[in-house]
Amino acid sequence: MQSKLSDIELIEQTLGGNQAAYADLIKRHQRFVFTLAMRFAKSREDAEEIAQDCFVKAYKSLSSFQQQSKFSTWLYSIVYTTAMTFLRKKRVDTTSIDDENVYLQVEEHGSFENNLAEKKSRTFYVNQAISQLLPDDATIITLFYNGEQSLEEIAETLGMEANTVKVKLFRARQRLKEKLEKLLKHEAKELI
Repeated sequence: MQSKLSDIELIEQTLGGNQAAYADLIKRHQRFVFTLAMRFAKSREDAEEIAQDCFVKAYKSLSSFQQQSKFSTWLYSIVYTTAMTFLRKKRVDTTSIDDENVYLQVEEHGSFENNLAEKKSRTFYVNQAISQLLPDDATIITLFYNGEQSLEEIAETLGMEANTVKVKLFRARQRLKEKLEKLLKHEAKELI
């Protein structure tokens, strides 16, 4: 079965002409690629477009993958550059999250699910807070916690020094904490 093969073995098979091997690579990484894309795009349609573009770019560049890092690190760097290019083209409005209109826009788009059980979950609140961060902060948090990448791997993905990533991660955590406190305070008021 293909899924038991390592990323490197799947890459070698893909380069040898086995299209099913690349499909297995996509299946293995699609969820996290989509999650990263969502951190930038904020809409499902845009994130799907970014993710699809990433896998097409990765396929076209697969022969240039030099195996000096993990395939996931290489792939996530493609996600980062693709998302940044997408955002530049789209010129996303970066309104302050403190603006009450932003909360109304988020509610109108259905980001706050009506499912009470989901609202109570820790993951739900963390994801809501991450979605309110700037794309760079959300990316670093996502790569570190969801992607379980080291500071060095994140640095390679984002094209930064590891010490810079460490500082940015620290600051992103602080901003995440602030967003969580505001979100939970807001939610507590609604429950009372």
